Amino acid sequence: MKSFIKPYPETMRPRFFLNIMLWLTLFILFFSMDISHADEPTVTIKKADRCPVCGMFVYKYPKWVAQISFRDGAYYFYDGAKDMFKHIFDTEKYTPGESANNIKDIYVTDYYDVELINAKTAFFVIGSDVLGPMGHELLPFKDQESAQEFLEDHKGKSIIRFQDVTPALIESLDRRT
Repeated sequence: MKSFIKPYPETMRPRFFLNIMLWLTLFILFFSMDISHADEPTVTIKKADRCPVCGMFVYKYPKWVAQISFRDGAYYFYDGAKDMFKHIFDTEKYTPGESANNIKDIYVTDYYDVELINAKTAFFVIGSDVLGPMGHELLPFKDQESAQEFLEDHKGKSIIRFQDVTPALIESLDRRT
């Protein structure tokens, strides 16, 4: 007895597996795109948001915004990295009941791209001729090449990393004239 259902011809089998692989790849790409944006900070700065260190309205200075979020969900915006570091170094003073150990995420705005980046991986230029809303400032960059270019163009003194920032350095920025 002959079957009326014919199996795939030998020439069709490679195309069948190619189609399955193509759909599987598209499926994975579609869902990984959604996941890749999950770690990016979402920033909605309201007109009423004030820097907890100096009291300035942050929405006026989008190029300088920094952000700290705590494990309990509280978050704060700053009008520059300098005030953000002041908060980190004296957390209890600016947010009673909180400690630096409870900080979950820290972001600064890349000077060239004007997008939030992880402060712990940023490159900061100090001693440049560019002033922020509160005077002399740490200028954040996402990569060393951008920081080096800025340093050369704007008479910067050095490039430092997050772990190199100290309370004494922050105080020295406030004392510069």
